[in-house]
Amino acid sequence: MSDEEVRRVSDALDAVERIADPEARVRAKSRIMAAQVLRNREWSKERSDLIRDLWDGGNGLSYREIATRLDVKLSTVQDVFRGYKGSGVHRPRATDQPAE
Repeated sequence: MSDEEVRRVSDALDAVERIADPEARVRAKSRIMAAQVLRNREWSKERSDLIRDLWDGGNGLSYREIATRLDVKLSTVQDVFRGYKGSGVHRPRATDQPAE
């Protein structure tokens, strides 16, 4: 996706924010959020698969290199290998996480 495509998506979301009628605005936001729940699962799996492919069992890129290349946080890359898929609010304690 090009920067232009990202900008168009962002502009469309901004347009929803500008809907004057509060009920219409909330209905639009609700439909978008419901559709995004499904996308998030697919997008998260695709990202996790690519992170694993780039790491290639330790023969590929480092965690930091992957994070930089994909423009994600280092902790996101680490979470893939820890098997963590949460929102960050209920992150397991370090003692509860499997060893790497």
